[in-house]
Amino acid sequence: MMSTPNLYIHPNRETPKFRPLTAWRHMQKLIADKEDTDQVFQIIEALNGKAALRDLERFASTERGQAELIKRTFLPPILDDHAPLHALPRGSVGKTYVEFMEREGLTAQGLVEESLKRDSEWRNIDDDLLWYVNRLRDVHDMFHILSGYGRDALGEAALLGFTHSQHGGRGVSFIAFMGGREIAKTAPPEARIKDVIREGRRHGKAAGRIVELDIESILPRQLSDVRAELGIQPPVLYQRALAILQEHGLEPETLMAA
Repeated sequence: MMSTPNLYIHPNRETPKFRPLTAWRHMQKLIADKEDTDQVFQIIEALNGKAALRDLERFASTERGQAELIKRTFLPPILDDHAPLHALPRGSVGKTYVEFMEREGLTAQGLVEESLKRDSEWRNIDDDLLWYVNRLRDVHDMFHILSGYGRDALGEAALLGFTHSQHGGRGVSFIAFMGGREIAKTAPPEARIKDVIREGRRHGKAAGRIVELDIESILPRQLSDVRAELGIQPPVLYQRALAILQEHGLEPETLMAA
């Protein structure tokens, strides 16, 4: 662990207030529509307090993190340039990523636009913390690729458990918990939904931190090699739960809406 370099935090930046009732209202909207990404940002801002600053300090205290802070690469244009990613070898991180994004109808820029919809004073202050929070946003779908969790409701909840273990933050933990809770209400007991979320948390804690990676440099590499380097384990309980839900003719999304 290296010493933390001087970070620039704007003097006008205030720590977001802890607003649990606001978070609860936005959670109800997210439960009704898991694709409503704005609710995720709202919940995190209402609950996270100083978690993002502490996480930035941890990031900046590592050699990899310091290198990324110096480069300050803006990832969306790179990740949304699909032709070079399609040209990469099968099984590579980049090719797997672009196939995933096209299959799901997603773009990195789309997530940027979602995050900018809100009139948030917190996001209007340009400093190192804003850059870091934006980076976490921009690597979210890379978390899906590297962790093995899908974009179904259960996969998103488990991935947020994974993410919380890597970065902290009460908002992320709350969404993971509530997502698993809603699915578990009507899922078959043998699907062990709570254990799936615990698996995500456990895998995130054991793995190297994805946010510290040089994302451009891993795109041509084999996905299996990068996972092995980070110590990311296969999401066995998640895959098992999906199979059980399918056997019962159920989808995680339908359980969330029940």
